[in-house]
Amino acid sequence: MDRRQQEAVIEAVLFAMGDSVELGKLAEALGEEKETVRQIVVEMKKRWEQEGRGIAIAEFEDSFQMCTRGEMYEYLVRVAKTPRKYVLTDSLMETLSIIAYKQPVTRLDVERIRGVNSDHAVNRLIELELVMELGRMDAPGRPLLFGTTEQFLRSFGVKSLEELPRLNEGKWEEFKQEAEEEANLSLQV
Repeated sequence: MDRRQQEAVIEAVLFAMGDSVELGKLAEALGEEKETVRQIVVEMKKRWEQEGRGIAIAEFEDSFQMCTRGEMYEYLVRVAKTPRKYVLTDSLMETLSIIAYKQPVTRLDVERIRGVNSDHAVNRLIELELVMELGRMDAPGRPLLFGTTEQFLRSFGVKSLEELPRLNEGKWEEFKQEAEEEANLSLQV
């Protein structure tokens, strides 16, 4: 199979799957080594960007997905009318931030940091497919562990969690102390 055919296979697989496809699956489809396939996909991605195509290839950790370039959004809206857009409230963003930075994390851990019940926020983030259950903790009661999803990476435009901005431990403690003070003030009122 020549390079042009390999690219055609990759394009067809990414288009047909709609979702992200692991590098290993693409390599398996082509009968090639992972690094060879990664190189082909990266070259395709660069060329499509240079050509200004309406579609692009997004990379998420060790997976790739065909998607529409962000600049095409206004044209999509004209055709599809207004797509459903979710707004994350402050409490959802706060909960999502805690899960993203502390994962895997239990609901109780999230509530300790926030100082309030987080059942609704966690459930809503699961509905929006930004958070998922990762399993259970090996502890009494076997509480559920939560972490972010590939949709989280896609929504925030990052390839992996390593690209998230770093907070130093002092900031975490400062935020935690502020939350505890706010909780104590609301209890005194």
